[in-house]
Amino acid sequence: MSFATRRLQKELSKIVGALPPGITLVRAEDFKEWQLDIRVLDDNPIYKGKTYRLNFKFTSNYPIDAPIVTFVEAPGITIPMHPHIYSNGIICLDLLSSGNGWSPVQSVESVCMSIQSMLTGNTKNQRPEGDADFVRSGNTNPRNIRFVYDDPTV
Repeated sequence: MSFATRRLQKELSKIVGALPPGITLVRAEDFKEWQLDIRVLDDNPIYKGKTYRLNFKFTSNYPIDAPIVTFVEAPGITIPMHPHIYSNGIICLDLLSSGNGWSPVQSVESVCMSIQSMLTGNTKNQRPEGDADFVRSGNTNPRNIRFVYDDPTV
């Protein structure tokens, strides 16, 4: 059994036991891809009463490598509006970059909480600048993107 599988087994047993408010496990049938729903719990009018789905993809180098985390659509679930979330679900967040903000001490739960917090603090009901061109480019793998993290206001 690989280190990644052992680590994910440990995380899954913790997640099944209890998750923070507003985070729900949807699917974790294997140790390659999981889905979790998140809700913003405050009164932020942009997200109030809405649920969003995160898709996690894990490599055999997890937790050394960050998981690939994107928002996905599902029946009744859309991609949230946010200046750091593209309409194809890709999230511009340094925490999700293996070369920048990721650390092996992070977990699926901590990533969900960070994204939940990112949504909670947002006041701009808009997509990132250049969203249409970015989505049209067809890049759906965040690992192939060189984001510049320079917007501390969001």
